[in-house]
Formats: sequence, C-alpha cells, structure tokens
Amino acid sequence: MERIYHLVLLLFFVPGISLNAQTIKGKITSNGEVVPFANVDLEGNRFGVSADENGNYVIKNTELGHHHIIVSAIGMLTKKIHVDVLEGVNTIDISVDPTSYGIDQVVVTGTKTFKRKTESPVIVNVIDSRQLESVQACNLAEGLNFQPGIRIETDCQTCNYTQLRMNGLAGGYSQILINGRPIFSPLAGLYGMEQIPVNMIDRIEIVRGGGSSLYGSSSVGGVVNVITKLAKKNGFSFGYDYASINSAVDDKVLFGNSTVVAATKNSGATFFVNNRDREWYDHNNDNYSELPVLKDNAFGVNFFFLPSDNQKLELNLGSLHEYRYGGEMIDGSAHFSMQAEERVHDILLSNIDYQINFNDGYSSFISYLSSQQTQREHYTGIRPDTGTVDDVNHLSNPPYGISLNTTSQFGLQLNHKYENFFGSNVFTVGSEYTSDNIMDEISSYNYLVDQKVKTIGVFLQSDWDLTESIKLLSGSRFDIHSLLDNIVISPRISLLYKLQENTQFRISYSTGFRAPQAFDSDLHIAFAGGGISRIELADDLKEERSKSVCASYNYDKAASHYIYGLTLEGFYTKLDDAFYQDPDGKDEFGEVFVKRNGNGATVKGVNIEFRANYDQKIQIESGFTIQRSLYDNAVSYSDNLASKRFFLRTPNNYGYATIDYTPSDKFRLSTNLVHTGKMVLVHIGGAPEQENDEYKTSDVFNAIGVKATYIQKIERVRVSLEYSLGVKNLSNDYQHDFDSGKNRDSNFIYGPSVPRTFYVSLVMKSM
Repeated sequence: MERIYHLVLLLFFVPGISLNAQTIKGKITSNGEVVPFANVDLEGNRFGVSADENGNYVIKNTELGHHHIIVSAIGMLTKKIHVDVLEGVNTIDISVDPTSYGIDQVVVTGTKTFKRKTESPVIVNVIDSRQLESVQACNLAEGLNFQPGIRIETDCQTCNYTQLRMNGLAGGYSQILINGRPIFSPLAGLYGMEQIPVNMIDRIEIVRGGGSSLYGSSSVGGVVNVITKLAKKNGFSFGYDYASINSAVDDKVLFGNSTVVAATKNSGATFFVNNRDREWYDHNNDNYSELPVLKDNAFGVNFFFLPSDNQKLELNLGSLHEYRYGGEMIDGSAHFSMQAEERVHDILLSNIDYQINFNDGYSSFISYLSSQQTQREHYTGIRPDTGTVDDVNHLSNPPYGISLNTTSQFGLQLNHKYENFFGSNVFTVGSEYTSDNIMDEISSYNYLVDQKVKTIGVFLQSDWDLTESIKLLSGSRFDIHSLLDNIVISPRISLLYKLQENTQFRISYSTGFRAPQAFDSDLHIAFAGGGISRIELADDLKEERSKSVCASYNYDKAASHYIYGLTLEGFYTKLDDAFYQDPDGKDEFGEVFVKRNGNGATVKGVNIEFRANYDQKIQIESGFTIQRSLYDNAVSYSDNLASKRFFLRTPNNYGYATIDYTPSDKFRLSTNLVHTGKMVLVHIGGAPEQENDEYKTSDVFNAIGVKATYIQKIERVRVSLEYSLGVKNLSNDYQHDFDSGKNRDSNFIYGPSVPRTFYVSLVMKSM
C-alpha cells in the first residue's frame, strides 16, 4: 500500500517538474539592430528578465501552454505577442518598433527604479539626442527650453550666468542631476548648464514639481536628470558647427564621440570630446559685451563591465574647462578694463555605480559613489576713474578671487519586488551621505563664503500596482542636515489611475525643503550704478518648507499611421518662510542684499502639452504654461521703490513648439518657437539710460528657429555625412534696451539668450 502511495505522488510530481522546466530565449531587435536592456515579461505571472547588451534574453522554468510576452525598452513601442510554449528550449526572436517621441519609454528618474512612462505615477518627460539635434542645441541650457513648465533665463549682461526655472520657481528650487546623482553643485550651477555639451548627453529626464522630493533638498520645483551616453555598439561620430551671431562674431564648435564594445558584449566604453570658441558680442556698440568670450574644452569617458549575467558596473569620468570673459572689450589683464568679469573654471566629474540582481530577479542592490570638484579663478571689478587715488589702489590690489567647491555623494539602495502583496509591489529603501564644501573669496572686497554642508538622507518607497489600472507610489525621505537642528521629514504620495490603456490620471502630494545655505544665485556678484551688488545670508536664516500638489490628465492615441497625445497638468506649491533678498543699503563697494525669510509664497499654474506624429514624417511637439507666483506679503526689491508681492523675472505665460518634417531618409526640416511672455524686472539706476531705480515690464518675445539637414550615405565605407544649415532667432527678437558703460545694471537682462544667429554644420557618423 505504501509503494502505491509513493507511486501516485511520483506520477503527480514528475509531470509538475516537466511543466515548469521549459525555457524561452531569443533576441530583441528593431529595424535589424539589437535593442539592449529591453524588459521581457510574461503576462500574469512572476517571470521577467532584462535583455543583455546584445539584445539576448532567457526566461527559465516556464510552464507549458499559452502565454503573452510583453517587451518594453527605451525609445520603443511596447509590444505584446502570443506564444505557445513547448517542451524544451523555445527560441522566440522579437522585433519592436521605435516610437517617435517616447510614448512608452522606460524612465528611471520618477521612482529611482526602471519604469515605463505610462506606468509611472509621477510624470517624467524625456528629451533625447534626436530632439537636441533638431533644435541645434550645443549645450544643456539650449536644449532645456523645449519642455513645458521650463525656462532657461540669462541673468547677467556681463558674464551671462544662466538659471533654470521650473513651474514658476527660481533656479535654487530645482536640482540638476548627473546620472541620477545631485553633484551639480551651487557653484557649478552658475555656468554649468552651458558647460555640458550635448554630445555628452544620451537623454534628459525631467520631473516637474514636488513629486521629486525623493532627491532631497533643492528639489521643490523638480529635477533635471542628465543621463550620459553609454556604449551600445561600435561606432563613431565627429562634427563641426559654425555660427555667425548677428553677422558680427563667430561661434565655433568641434566635437566627437567614439564607442568600443568588446566581442563578448560584456564590456565597453564611449568617449566624447568637445571644443567651443565663441567671440564676445556687443549689441549696443558701447564696447561692452552682451555675450562674453567662451573658450570651452570638455572630454570624458563612460565604461561598463558585466562581471556576470546579474551584475553591472559603470564608471563615468568627465573634465570640463572653460574660460569666460565679459565686460569692456579691451586687450590685456581684466583689472585694466573699466568693468569686467573673468572666469577660469576647471571641473572634474566622476561617478561609479554597481548593481547586482538576485533572488531570481526579484531583488536588486545598488551602490554608488559620485563626486564633482570645481576650481575657479575669477575677477569681478569696476575700475575707478583713471588718475585718481582710488584707481591707484585698485591697480595695486585688484579684486581677483578664488573658489573651490567639492560635492560628493555615497549611496546604497535595495529594491525588492513582492508579486502577491495585494497586487505587485516594489519596495525601495536607501541611504545617502552628501557633502558640499564651498569656499569663494575676494580679499579686496572682504568677501568670503566658506560653507561646509553635510546631509544624511534615508528614503523609503512603495511602488504598488494595486490593479492593472491603479498604481500607488508612496514614501518619505528623512534628512539630517548639518545646518538644521531637527530631522526634516519629506513625505510624498502619488496615484495613477488608468481609465484606459492610453489614458492616465495622476495626482500627487509632497513636501520639501530648502536649507539656509548658499545657492547659485547667492554666489553671483552683479554690477549696478558703478558698484558691485552682493548677497549675504542672514544670521537667523532658517529652512524654507514647501507643500506641493499636482494633478494631470494624459491621453495618447497610437495607430498604424499616426500618433497624437495631450497632457494637462495643474500645479500648486505653497512655500513657508520663503527666502527673499532684502536690500540693506550700500557699503564702500556697492549694494548689499541680505537673504531673509519672509512669511510665505504661492506658485500655481497649468501646463498644457500637445504632441503628434504622422507616418514618421511629420512630428509636432508643443507646450504652454500659464502661471502666477506671489509672496503672501509684499517684499522690498529696492530702498527707492515700493514693495511688491510678485516674483521678479517670472512671466505669467511661456511656451514652445517644434515641427519636424522628414519626407525621406535623406532630408529633414525642423522649425521651432520659444515664446516668452511679459515679466517685471527692477532696473537699478546709475547708467546713462537709467537715472533712478524703476520697475519695468519686458516685451513679449517669440524666437523662431529653422534647420534643414541633408544626409548622404556612403555604403562602401559604412559612413553617413549630415550637412545642416539653419538660423536661431530668425526674427531677431532680442532685448534692445541694454544699459551702456561701466555703470550699467548687469542684472537688467531678459528675453532670448542670443540675437539672430545663422549656422552651418557637418557631422560624420558610422552606419
């Protein structure tokens, strides 16, 4: 009887083994090219893997019978196919189609884990290298203008430092990440967006609003994650861009990329170099520049190594060198000019990431170490009238300075996926230690910023797929900040409801903070009325807190010949103890402003985004923002002017549009528009054009760009040549009321960053 019992068990047990011993393997391709790192899932069960660098995937222990395989990858339309799994090894190669604008791309910034855009409870927008090429962006700053809710503004007539504004908030409220790490320091933030060349960038992921509180302090307005290029296949590209600014001065860029991947596909490297040489430009013929001299050299390398199928190691290294000079256009040392800013930057970037997947792919562990060091030698000065005692003192002790800024981060992150947690849930826990040390000194002005900031952050997150239609993202970050007495807790919660496969509703709530430390704009010294304007931090400055709510509706419709989509997003941010700059009189050098806490402020508005593509030939993308930013109580911008509630330099509406026409694989035509509405500025008196301080309202600007590209393929050597010509700011919609002379208000600058600029470009790429 016992033998019969064991025989019955064996009869049931052995088929069970057979049913679960099948293997599915294959290769993921698109238009004949492999698709690396694609996600391959079996619908309805727990099996899922990632393809390797060569597009190969293997799913083991699969049951016999009918299944659906779902494939998703960056830049590809998600594909779902039916398969019948037989005994043994089943080879199933899958071809996927590219998407025109990433309708369902895989993104990482919203949750710190890989996630399809349509499955992310937090909206993540993506700018890829194709979009950067279509608008002829030569650096990060020029590419970011073409996103809803984002403005890149130039804030100094002399040095042209730039600032990122997201959803109506100034630059200090947003973070720029490099490969997901916040090492873009306050000092680098002044000029860094112009120093990062586009041929270093694979794509840019953008999260607007407080839903990005997972990244800690300074992410109240959102985050911009610059993801650098990683080796995928052997190849190269080299190019040369020449631009003529208003038919007056030259701007030349030489750049190149090269990629090498091992025959085993388990290691590779991609290299980039970039050289830019731009002459200074004087728009109002007063012999003082409106665009400074730029001489940039950048190079770097990204390595990857796969020790095994479940491990990955990445190393990113970069070096950015820039010489920048603006002011009186003379030869010789900067201190002989009547007004000038001279900057010599040397920036080193490094990042190492290690990831291991285990527990049959249900768990992953990530560790990372990132660092950025900026060394800067600089001059910021106004020369007194020649022949005076003050001039002798100036020449004997000119205001040269030195800056050193080192930002480092070490972090650990553990992800684990539960399949039967009332649905599927990915739990994430991580910890980060960040150090930001900055020293900026000009002894002639008795000016010194010497700040050491250290932060320990712990974050917890639950990414919960309750049903196919409902996704709940919740979590919190806990920060111990060296400038604060208490732990700062920043919770967030986001809900995604998919009414249909192509329709998503999202709503999120989050809190955040900004520590009482020096941000990029605080480190900038401006000129006004023949003196220098500096910002000091109040002794009793405390952290600024934020509460943000965001709600959105997203619809995308894809068919065989067309794709179109619409996104409506409303945002509301309440700031408590909001920072503002309080005029505190003058000293022997010029104006002094003190950064203080106000009562609060409110920023609210709507982003509207439309996109469409017809037959991969015509593509339209556009966005428009309507918003309002107000302090709860009026703040003072000048001792000579009435206090006001509005934020300066903040238009109530702005937007963009791009249209790309590709009639064949040999020709492309691109047009674009950047619209900037009216904004209020303070114009400080002292220059010949402006005797007294005054509020002024800017004009409306519409900068139009056009680019045509012809592609010649040389099959016998597997090389293509791309010839391009175009114009930026075709209508020459540019500021025409600049101050003149050494007493000019350097902060009185607004509108497009460059006047009409014609350009030609030649790029050679491997096929």
